[in-house]
Amino acid sequence: MDELRNTPAPVAPAHAAPVTTPASAAAVPPSDTAGLPDATGIGGRTAISEQAVAKVAAIAARSVSGVYALGNTTGRALGAVRDAVGGSSATQGVHVEVGEREVAVDISLVAVYGTALTTVANNVRAAVYGAVEQLVGLRVVEVNVEINDVHLPAESADPGTKPVTGAKAV
Repeated sequence: MDELRNTPAPVAPAHAAPVTTPASAAAVPPSDTAGLPDATGIGGRTAISEQAVAKVAAIAARSVSGVYALGNTTGRALGAVRDAVGGSSATQGVHVEVGEREVAVDISLVAVYGTALTTVANNVRAAVYGAVEQLVGLRVVEVNVEINDVHLPAESADPGTKPVTGAKAV
């Protein structure tokens, strides 16, 4: 048993792939560094727009199996008009409130028929929470999920609806 205690831990070479952060570490809020020099020693302020946070949240929500589309019927119809005139609907169905160190996220979505709606909502909540905390660096105080419709396989796509790849009915 003493041999195991004296064995040094393996050290990954500097060129190795990045190590993923354990889930327990993800729960630790980012340190309060507002106005302090960062790791480079250079002081300054970092501002992250609501648009940037909303886009990260939208991408995370769309990645969840069982999500057909983000937004509601009206929002998706307006998205079709926006797409026709060259606008972007990347954050459709996502509303965020960004503070200096915290963010609250509201997601509105259409689920795929046959998937457990509470499971879809919980998976969206977890995906958005993880992505925003890891990629944006803000503490997520809440992720509210509203499932406002269920897409039936026989339904034709609404204007402006772009099905999420990987969404499968169970």
